[in-house]
Amino acid sequence: MNLSRTSIPDLAVLQAFEAAARHENFTKAAVELNLTQSAISRQIQTLEDQLGVPLFERVRKRVLLSTAGRRILPDARRLLAQSEALVMRARAVVDGGDVLSIATLPTFGNRWLMPRLPGFMDHYPTLSIDLTSRSQPFDLAHENVDLAIHYGQPVWAHAICTYLCGEIILPVAAPSLLARHEIGEPHEICRLPLLHLATRPKQWAEWLQLQDVDDGDAYRGSRFDQFSMVIEAATRGMGAGLLPLYLIEEELASGTLQIIFDRPMSTDNSYYVVLPEGKIENPLAQDFQKWLIGQVS
Repeated sequence: MNLSRTSIPDLAVLQAFEAAARHENFTKAAVELNLTQSAISRQIQTLEDQLGVPLFERVRKRVLLSTAGRRILPDARRLLAQSEALVMRARAVVDGGDVLSIATLPTFGNRWLMPRLPGFMDHYPTLSIDLTSRSQPFDLAHENVDLAIHYGQPVWAHAICTYLCGEIILPVAAPSLLARHEIGEPHEICRLPLLHLATRPKQWAEWLQLQDVDDGDAYRGSRFDQFSMVIEAATRGMGAGLLPLYLIEEELASGTLQIIFDRPMSTDNSYYVVLPEGKIENPLAQDFQKWLIGQVS
């Protein structure tokens, strides 16, 4: 059964409900929205009539959300946020151009994608990019993302994953740290403080095992929740890090980081370009995917 248009709340009504719920006061909501207190009351009454449930309970000078009000508040806030995002995306378009919404891993986006992105945009002078960073998979359709860059296995609900590249990691450290420690064999690397990525706690142990080194000291050292923090700690001489080559191109070129042993290790996971099922035929997303693969090649 389809609802009539009169049964669907206006955004102004949802704004009044959200503001009143946040302030627990109709008068404060009215001040925020530049309305009268009676106007807020009427809009809340309209929403209650449309939904058929009471949304607030009056307690002295406060209004508290009812059970139904608490249940629908997250949905109301999500609708308002989506409406705000729609307006901002529309205003971002330049001269009738397009907007490409991309979700990428934080450090990958900052250190690998951003330096290369101007090369793609040179071919689309009226294109605007909406770039967000994400560490975990999310609902692509719900957040209106055209394309995502994902590290892991090629599995994403309601989306198609295309292989982008594998990952090679190497032990690196700042020259100042290496100058204070004589490291000639892989087992001696454990003399250095080890830097760990919190989401990959076993990587040093795995690398040492590949070198036939006892991994008893592999778990000691400092931990960080982003590769960018591990890179910064390594360049500051805080310890040795196991880092993907693609993330430290500039540091290796400038000499602020040095490879301790040229003994690379491949990780079990890879990088993938992810297209939502509903946007597989999006020509701009397809062009961006081809460009990404070309950059890796």
